Amino acid sequence: MRRAANTDPTTLLIALAAAYCIASLVHFVHNAEYLAQYPNMPPWLSRSKVYASWLGITALGALGFAFVRGGYAVAGLVLIGVYAAFGFDGLGHYALAPISSHTLAMNLSIWFEVAAAAALLLVALHRLLHRLTSSQKAQHAFADKMVRSQPMGDHR
Repeated sequence: MRRAANTDPTTLLIALAAAYCIASLVHFVHNAEYLAQYPNMPPWLSRSKVYASWLGITALGALGFAFVRGGYAVAGLVLIGVYAAFGFDGLGHYALAPISSHTLAMNLSIWFEVAAAAALLLVALHRLLHRLTSSQKAQHAFADKMVRSQPMGDHR
């Protein structure tokens, strides 16, 4: 007998975050190690700044998951969404130079990161919207129950 797939939405969020984390690491490592070959990169950017940026961005995602785990799901999902949105920053390479000016490895690392970020962002936003609408429905149900439980006024 086949076992049912795990339908826990948190499992999907974690899997997509792990995929994005790996994709962004691949892109940032490639960027840092081949910085001089990336076209038109700003002269102030260094290998260590690229790695420090990755650590800061990744810490934001980790903080989001800590918030979710700590019971602050809305704040955590917002942070996870911001973390994922950073994955689109790699498209900035194409503002500096066209796709054809980048090597295949550069383009693959950029698009791998963007695709993984898009998947994570979509699921994080879906979870956030679900959480917010569920919360609103619960608040409305509570308010309706409170109104119905109020004794009717004396109508003489």
